[in-house]
Amino acid sequence: MANKSTDHAASVLNQAGGVLSDAVDYFRLDPIPPVFRELRSYDRFKLRADLLAGATVALVSIPQAVGFALIAGLPPEMVIMSVVVGGFLAALFTTSHHVVFGPTNSISLLIASAIATLPTVGLAAPQLVLVLALLIGVFQIVAGFAKLGKLTQFVSRSVIIGYGTAIGILLAVGQLPNFFGAETTRGNLFRSLEGMVQHLVSMEVNIYAVAIGVVTLLLFHFLERFSRWVPAELLGLVLVSLFTRWVGLDSLGVRTIAGEGALAGSLPSFGGMPFGAESMAAVPALMGTALAIAILGMLEAISIGKTLAARSGQPFNPNQELMAMGAANLGCSAFGAMPGSASFARSGANLQSGARTQVAALSSSLMVLGALYFVAPLINFLPIPALAAHLMRIGLKMINREQLRIAWRATRSDAIVLVATMLSAFLFKLDAAIYVGLGLSLALFLKKASAPSLVEYGFNEQGQLAQLEPSADRGPSTISIVHVEGELFFGAADLFQDEVRLRAEAEDIRVVILRMKNARHLDATSVMSLLQLHESLTKAKRHLLISGINPDVEAVLRRSGAWETLGTENIFPAEANLTMSTKRALQRAKRLLAQDGSTGKAEVRVYYDRKRMENQTPTSGGAAAVEHVSDYEI
Repeated sequence: MANKSTDHAASVLNQAGGVLSDAVDYFRLDPIPPVFRELRSYDRFKLRADLLAGATVALVSIPQAVGFALIAGLPPEMVIMSVVVGGFLAALFTTSHHVVFGPTNSISLLIASAIATLPTVGLAAPQLVLVLALLIGVFQIVAGFAKLGKLTQFVSRSVIIGYGTAIGILLAVGQLPNFFGAETTRGNLFRSLEGMVQHLVSMEVNIYAVAIGVVTLLLFHFLERFSRWVPAELLGLVLVSLFTRWVGLDSLGVRTIAGEGALAGSLPSFGGMPFGAESMAAVPALMGTALAIAILGMLEAISIGKTLAARSGQPFNPNQELMAMGAANLGCSAFGAMPGSASFARSGANLQSGARTQVAALSSSLMVLGALYFVAPLINFLPIPALAAHLMRIGLKMINREQLRIAWRATRSDAIVLVATMLSAFLFKLDAAIYVGLGLSLALFLKKASAPSLVEYGFNEQGQLAQLEPSADRGPSTISIVHVEGELFFGAADLFQDEVRLRAEAEDIRVVILRMKNARHLDATSVMSLLQLHESLTKAKRHLLISGINPDVEAVLRRSGAWETLGTENIFPAEANLTMSTKRALQRAKRLLAQDGSTGKAEVRVYYDRKRMENQTPTSGGAAAVEHVSDYEI
């Protein structure tokens, strides 16, 4: 007796130790930043390629950062520090050789929307943004610890396409007042357009601002055709700044970057995390926006990382990417910078420029910091209409017509999600659009996954397998074989139970065999539905048998106790011979019928999943199955 108690205690301890070990492995992080592993095999050829790629990305980053400052309504230096501090930290911890962190269009618009709609909480916009960066970083770090990177694959691509398209349109429309030198009308897309039309009709525009904007667009178009080594946007903005440096734009009513917050070359300064009383009081108001930006940042980082990894052939760890984004945003909060995410434009430029390792992104951040001392005085003379023209071009380039066409035509669900996401972004806050798109895509997915449909098949007058119409004469049947395929999670449990019960309640059915070889993802709800079906059949003096279950389904049935309730003798796990478990179930059905006093040969009625059979001919996959059934000696 003592030995049994000791063995039992040892078994419990071993199980507890195994659970603890799994938990430790689950949350274990690699203490060595991935970039350090790359340095073990680093050479001068990789260094040369990385430095050239880093220089290219740095040239692209500076004008973009200044533009994003205009969108978010923040000092330019705060946004550029996101490139410097956040980009450097993200490059340390990312597994991707090419992903570049920094401010993006979508996050800039989300921040601007949040600042404009938040109630007064006693903090200025820059302080609110630092609290926002802290919350975003925490959310992403937690997601990385919990290994939620793979969950992003369940987000419909239509959500991303719809949201990205809406961001592009909002970005272009939002810069129209700056382009025309008019006052900005606050509100959604339609109110902004209405306000802009009123300004144009009443001629409340600045002709000098319009002239600078038009010249900038023409200059960009010309430079794109002839400038191969220097980004057209950077060269164009520099030329415009040089031209307007000695022109009194203030006297002409044209705003410049200096008027929005002069940019100066300086080193990042550590200000500490915003843990003050006023900052903590703003947390509840910022929580929804922070979560939306964190989700969007995770989607952007993982989708961009996967895309670039597929092109370069390198391994990619989505959970490590979440850690990198979280660490970068925490660093931005501590060093007074705007939160950011992975940038597709800068990451793509990094790959196309020949970057070999994360050193390219590291060097790019350092080059941006160094360039501030040389170009900051010149950037301060940049006219706001020229910058607006630059941002309008960026917004229009975000609209991918090919992806829009695919999402619109692929399925009805994709089209609904696409339109709903875009309309939500146009009418409501941008963070609400993310939640609407995610919620609707998941709801439509669950609707598809939770709607099992069974089709009755039998032998026609010619002795061939054919689908039976609802009005067809079934003939006598005592055994019903129901083929169950697909997801049997909580969303499908009730419909599954009702569908099977509907067919099992036919007067001539005495035994129901659930063929569950391809059933997946049973949970507590589906197990309870299975037990309720068993109970209702038992009360009607009928029998429920289960055949072909896989090890995962068996484990769920055993752990839940349903195995004992259903009866070991009534469950037949899958075997190497694909039809053997069903044959054993049919033999068991014959014995049960004999116990009930039935005589003669039992007729078998077979049900198949409708969706599967739509892709098969009745004489292919279905016929083979019935040939096996007809061979069974029952």
